[in-house]
Amino acid sequence: MKRKSMLWLFAMILVLSAFLAACGGGGSDDASDSDSGDSKDGEKATEEQSGEPQQGGTLTYGLDATPEGLYNWAFYGIATDAEIIEFFDEGLIEYDENLQPIPNLAEWETEDNQHFTFKFKEGVKWHNGEELTVNDWVFALETIAHPDYDGPRYANVETIEGAPAFRAGEADSISGLKVVDDYTIEVTFDEPRLNNLTNIWSYPMSQKEFEGIEVADMSGSEQVRTKPVGLGPFKVENVVPGESLELVKNEDYWNGEVNLDKIIIRVIDNTATVGALQNGDIDMISLQPVSAPDVEKLDNVEVVTAPGLSYYYVGFKLGKFDNDKKEIVEELPKYQDLNLRKAMAHAINREEWIDAFFFGYGKPVNKPVPTAHWIAADDSEVNVYEYDPEKAKQLLDEAGFVDTNDDGFREDPNGDEFVVKFSHYATGNPTFESRSQAIAQYWEEVGLKSEVEMVEVNLYYDMVEKDDPSIETFFGGWGTGTDPDPSALWKADQLWNYPRYNNPDADALLEQALSVEEVGDDQEKRAQVYAEWQKTVTEDVPMIFIAELDEIMGVGENVGGFSMDVSGYNNPAEWYLEK
Repeated sequence: MKRKSMLWLFAMILVLSAFLAACGGGGSDDASDSDSGDSKDGEKATEEQSGEPQQGGTLTYGLDATPEGLYNWAFYGIATDAEIIEFFDEGLIEYDENLQPIPNLAEWETEDNQHFTFKFKEGVKWHNGEELTVNDWVFALETIAHPDYDGPRYANVETIEGAPAFRAGEADSISGLKVVDDYTIEVTFDEPRLNNLTNIWSYPMSQKEFEGIEVADMSGSEQVRTKPVGLGPFKVENVVPGESLELVKNEDYWNGEVNLDKIIIRVIDNTATVGALQNGDIDMISLQPVSAPDVEKLDNVEVVTAPGLSYYYVGFKLGKFDNDKKEIVEELPKYQDLNLRKAMAHAINREEWIDAFFFGYGKPVNKPVPTAHWIAADDSEVNVYEYDPEKAKQLLDEAGFVDTNDDGFREDPNGDEFVVKFSHYATGNPTFESRSQAIAQYWEEVGLKSEVEMVEVNLYYDMVEKDDPSIETFFGGWGTGTDPDPSALWKADQLWNYPRYNNPDADALLEQALSVEEVGDDQEKRAQVYAEWQKTVTEDVPMIFIAELDEIMGVGENVGGFSMDVSGYNNPAEWYLEK
């Protein structure tokens, strides 16, 4: 069976995008009456935006995915929940447009990158009226280090001196935390590292709010699910699980005036985005690339973009991981041949694929760090696998993958049938299966028979994480945080190293990049070590790096004060509605 032409697939995508736009459209070109400041007769406001912040009004913010409902930084697991938490809570540290840490709720100093002194701002109030103190931060750190903690943040605490002993039940407190007074705390790490500051968990929890609640019960409590409190510009007034949240202005916000009276967060179907923006049902939403071209056509909405810090990839399962031993305990043979992996990389026309599925809001990525990050190597410093099907065929021939029975597909070097099994997560998005089929067809173009398996998204990453035997090659995405250290995703002793990549030289480079002794405060030297690591990874091809995407926001013309860069969007306290 020969590979079908890609033309049918791209035609399908055009049909799907038209379908999505049609489902999301409707109504006239004029915005309807709403709480977002449009005129009651439905006509667009004709006044030019003054640019001066205006007070009052209710902004409606859309979500095209249902939140899980864990509204606390220590417990959330999906990006949708984090998108909500950002409105009502914040941490000790912020990051500038260069992804460098800057003080927010606290300042710090250190002379050796092991011993830090943090000084909290005084007079900052939680939404429950209690004053923020360093004890709230100690409470958060000890919650995360507690043996009954069921969230995913322990890696951000374990390098504090004494945290492992506390977690093991061998100590009643974390020895590396020394409270000097209500606003001053000394933190000692187990060793000096360049990322101790950017890695440490920097979000306090209200000790008063969680009083009497056992750590094992916190994630299911109303303090996390329906009545969360924070330190941010808005307070949670009401939660309708899976549907909406009502946030009201925090009159006691520590960081200046809050312009809006309310923010309503509404969950909408992802096929309804365009229509909801056009009709003024929502004022803002983070856009999927499939919707953005149609939103661009709307007169009453601006599409705002910024470089993203995430990338998509195709991973190879090269081994199995024992999470108790924290080591790769078995090597899986099917994709061990380096030429096979290189050939599969050369076979994918990433430019064509990105144009078809991301509508101009992405570009190929050639390394395990998005281009916008300061540690990203230049493409000239890494191995780049451009689309070259003839090169792919040559590499497969050299590796012994040849068609021995004239059926149009290659057998493995032993003459046995070889089928690439490719897994992709399934959601309500109809383009996901099409984009995975597209990748499989690129491989069939060079003679590798391929099968796609769509797996329900809530099961998918659990299967990938547990090295389910049905997962052989798989589609995934990673976001690179403001902390540039990628060890948690790549070192051989890390659970989130999903391909089970095992190269001691690569691990040594990651350790070198954090070494105060070897790198010191020379940021350029540190970036060069990370560039060498990226070169090593791209030589080994444990995954095929596919695409990096822009962050895209649809913002109504009545919304002022909004801005966005690589570090995210600005403080929602600065947003306002034109009246």
